[in-house]
Amino acid sequence: MSAVGRDPDHTEASVGDLVSRASAQIAELVREEMRLARAEMSQKGRRYGVGGGLFGGAGLLGLLAAQALVVALIGAFALFLPLWAAGLVSAVLLAAVAALTAAVGKRQIAKAGAPIPEQAIGGVKADVAEIKEAAHR
Repeated sequence: MSAVGRDPDHTEASVGDLVSRASAQIAELVREEMRLARAEMSQKGRRYGVGGGLFGGAGLLGLLAAQALVVALIGAFALFLPLWAAGLVSAVLLAAVAALTAAVGKRQIAKAGAPIPEQAIGGVKADVAEIKEAAHR
C-alpha cells in the first residue's frame, strides 16, 4: 500500500460496500431535500394565505370606498336636483357603465374561443399521425 494518497492504516472497502454506502448517502440526501422542500412550501403557503387575506381585505375596503364615492356623487347631484332624482341619475350612470363593461368583457371572451388548448391538441394529433405513419413503413 505505497500508492500516493492511500492511508496505510485503513483497508480498502469492497465495491459492494462502496455502492451500499453511496446508495444510503443518496437516500439520506433525498430525504433531507424533501424535508427542506416541505418546510419551504409550508412557509410559502403561509405567506400566500396571509397575502390572500390581505388582498381580500383590500377588495372589501375598495368596495366600501366605491360605495362612499357613489354616495358623494348622489350628494353632488342633489345640489342641483331633488334627492330622488340625484339617486336615479347616479343609478342610471352606474348601470350604463356596468352594461358597457359587460359588453366589452363578452367580446373578449368571444375572441378567446373555446376553453381548450387547440394548438397543443393539434400538435399531439400531428405527432400521433406521424408515429402511425412511421409504424406502417
